[in-house]
Amino acid sequence: MKSYTCKLREVADPLWEQEKNHPLVTGIGDGSLPLEIFSNYLKQDYVFLIEFARVISIAVTKSEEIDSMAWFSTLLNETLNTEMDLHVSFCKDFSITLDELKGTKMSPTTYEYTSHLMTVALKGETLEIATAILPCMWGYSEIGKHLHEQGLPQNNDLHAKWIEMYSSDEFAELTTWIRNYIDECVTTLPQSRLTKLESIFLTSSVYEGKFWESAYNLETWDDPTGKLIIS
Repeated sequence: MKSYTCKLREVADPLWEQEKNHPLVTGIGDGSLPLEIFSNYLKQDYVFLIEFARVISIAVTKSEEIDSMAWFSTLLNETLNTEMDLHVSFCKDFSITLDELKGTKMSPTTYEYTSHLMTVALKGETLEIATAILPCMWGYSEIGKHLHEQGLPQNNDLHAKWIEMYSSDEFAELTTWIRNYIDECVTTLPQSRLTKLESIFLTSSVYEGKFWESAYNLETWDDPTGKLIIS
């Protein structure tokens, strides 16, 4: 019998396949992605991860079991001290200072995506939070392994380094835990609750695709006043 998360993945498959074939993803895979776009993506992902970490911290406080509290704490540490460090390291290679990185303004899509995650975190239980963040974690792991199987780009060490991180067994283990957690939690839930979780999962999956697209297009705010502050 298929697990609940496998069923979610099947429903979202058209969205996830679009991500795999997005020019930003394929450009990382073959090393052809222009540095300007890769740099923009990294900066947007950095500010995204800050909000992502805040969402995970809420999952820590809402966890009812010590085991899940410990795991979300581990994920929080990995996000803050491994994944974000990689972004800082990358940006140094682009001569982007840490102050410039911290001063990055969220794009409209980054703002919308993180707002969705925070709304789920504040209104929902730990299960809803886990379901909302799963497309990001699972999607990156799947993309990383997909690109790694195609072979690391020989002409771009930065892109290869990105692929190696997200294709790692360590990153996949984090995804496996959260999938198992969700599958265990849903065994006795009514259909109405499962339908809500599916909606949360699909919404995050949509935003994953929109995030790649917005980063690729160097999306910015339409602000004729020049005074809009989004951080």
